[in-house]
Amino acid sequence: MAFKLVADAPPLRVDESGAVRVGSSRVLLDLVIGEFEGGASAEEIVRSYPTTALEEIYSVIAYYLRHRNEIQAYLVDRERAAASVRQRIEAQQGDLAEIRNRLIARRRP
Repeated sequence: MAFKLVADAPPLRVDESGAVRVGSSRVLLDLVIGEFEGGASAEEIVRSYPTTALEEIYSVIAYYLRHRNEIQAYLVDRERAAASVRQRIEAQQGDLAEIRNRLIARRRP
């Protein structure tokens, strides 16, 4: 008996904010790839994010390995957007180091 080969789409979805998430979980692709690039195995990643399934993580890693350039470009864009948001928040809040130092000074007798 022969079986039919079927190509499965990776278990990735784009949420309403434009972030890519794994399966039906809220786990970001960024986190999975970061752990994988940091040396974590698929099993370790599932232990870190128990709302994912082992087969999902293996599939995401395989997709990443086949589409590394596109995913790296996506991750760079995400980091740029995060840096922009950080800068905007810091500009609105002022110098956080100065605020921290004033709070520490208040605690001293």
